[in-house]
Formats: sequence, C-alpha cells, structure tokens
Amino acid sequence: MKYFFDTSVLVPAVLERHEHHERSLRAFSKASPQSACCAAHNLAEVYATLTRYPGEQRLSPEQALMALEGMEERLAVVALDVREYRTAIRRLAMNGITGGAIYDGLIAACALKAKADVLYTWNIDDFRRVGPEVAQIVRAP
Repeated sequence: MKYFFDTSVLVPAVLERHEHHERSLRAFSKASPQSACCAAHNLAEVYATLTRYPGEQRLSPEQALMALEGMEERLAVVALDVREYRTAIRRLAMNGITGGAIYDGLIAACALKAKADVLYTWNIDDFRRVGPEVAQIVRAP
C-alpha cells in the first residue's frame, strides 16, 4: 500500500494544537520513503503555511525547515517534469478546473505518478473534482 500526503495533512501533523493534529500525526508517523510520498510542491506549501500560520503556532523559518527535513526523511518526494505538467494542466482544463484548484490537480498528478493507493487530505471535495481516478483514492487520515 502506498500513501500520498497532501499539505492539509502535513501541516496539522506538525502543529500540536491543530484540530486535525492527532489523526494527521498518526498517519504520518507510519510513513516511510518506501510506503509514502508527497509532491515537491507540498514542501513549498508546508513551509509557506507554517511560517505564516496565525497565532502562537507560527514557526520561524528555521523551525519550518527542520519540519521539512523530517518530512523528507519519511516521504519520497515526487515531481512532475515539463511534459507531465503540460499533460496534467491540459487534463485539468478539459475537466473544467480553474483558478487555484489547479494546484490540487498538480498534486493529484504527482499522487497518480507515484501510483499511490491512498491520497491523504482534509480537502476531500477539492481533490474529488480533479477527476474520477483521483476521487477513488482520496481519504481523510
């Protein structure tokens, strides 16, 4: 079984007072590079979110980098090449995906590239819109 982690699961795995912390951390703690992955883009999203998170849970750049290093130890990182980007964007456009939802679609394309059996996210409906092949693997932790 191969698991793919979205930003919406990785961020709460780090933030102890996040409402989804416990379930996200439980899923993440079982991850290894052989069984789990994320998109390269997720790393940038996690960093951006952790360093701009409202309130006391906001991390410094150094703390956010340490969190990313921990993620990279437990997850294989998947990236799309230029051809794969074009193919994914074309498919998303044909499915009527517009605006910022394209980023979920590109993350989903990485999950499909990795042949993930499960795409863990708290944004289930956003990912289900991407297409039927993604809708069947999307789960909350």
